[in-house]
Amino acid sequence: MRPSELVGKKVVGTGAKIIGTVSDIEFDPAKWKVTHLEVELTDEAVETLGYKKPFLGHVEILLSVDAVKAIADVVGLNKAIEELKDVIEPPKRTTA
Repeated sequence: MRPSELVGKKVVGTGAKIIGTVSDIEFDPAKWKVTHLEVELTDEAVETLGYKKPFLGHVEILLSVDAVKAIADVVGLNKAIEELKDVIEPPKRTTA
């Protein structure tokens, strides 16, 4: 699978909760490896993870690929949304 094929896929945690949508990837060129998925969070995920939702726009996080269980029509995670605080970087940005 090409990394670009990940963009636009829904990210789903255990319990079938939609966490967000892949908006980009982070790549380590020295290791030739994808290290993180940039995920635009749903409003519910923003609230659950304790971030402040901007009035206009959205919150994006960097999610470690260690949390990915499988990739098919969606990106399935091996963690519930509440467990993600251990495998995400602080919000990359909030955009309007």
